[in-house]
Amino acid sequence: MTELPEYYFRVRETGAVVFHISTNNKHRRIEMDEIATVNIRNGNIRPHGERVLNADETSIITEWIAARRAVLAERDIDDIHRAVDYLNLTTQWAQSRATAADLEEVTDRLLLAMHDLRSVLVRKKTERIMNDDATPMIEESQA
Repeated sequence: MTELPEYYFRVRETGAVVFHISTNNKHRRIEMDEIATVNIRNGNIRPHGERVLNADETSIITEWIAARRAVLAERDIDDIHRAVDYLNLTTQWAQSRATAADLEEVTDRLLLAMHDLRSVLVRKKTERIMNDDATPMIEESQA
């Protein structure tokens, strides 16, 4: 039998519920003792009930938060790369297979979504360019 981890994180949308895992009982049954709730967005760790988390538990939970945030960031960028693929596939579909009725059903929604996306991307690109242009001027004025 594989060794069980000492802690289990039940992932939820805003973070996780943390359990301490134990099999140190008469029947070697798995016992899951809820010890804390974690909010991934703000890093808040809330002990369960009257429990006080020890330094090791707090450290393990903090490490999990960092790892979880990294996983979610990777997923976000992967989702964007997939969106680019979907846009290309959608273009090919519209070009080669879509019927007039298909296009009538989706054209306005697609155009509005693409316009919204384009507006945000252009604004963000402009902000980055402006910030990059401003950086050397700040450095020169401090010299």
